[in-house]
Amino acid sequence: MDTPTTRIRNQFPGRILEIIRGEKHSEVDVATAAGIFTSVIETRILDQLGLKAGVTVVAIVKSADVRLAAP
Repeated sequence: MDTPTTRIRNQFPGRILEIIRGEKHSEVDVATAAGIFTSVIETRILDQLGLKAGVTVVAIVKSADVRLAAP
């Protein structure tokens, strides 16, 4: 997978644990060394990519706003 514009620290290789299919959107749970990430994608795209439980993927994290708070 070629992601030249994404920093390596934002990429987490993993394996799909579970997919919860919806009519328009589906939730994809990915187990990585950093923990479990959940991605919400269009069900149409899920089918086009052929994603299924057990498939190896790379979770790419992009965010415009991340907030932190100290306890």
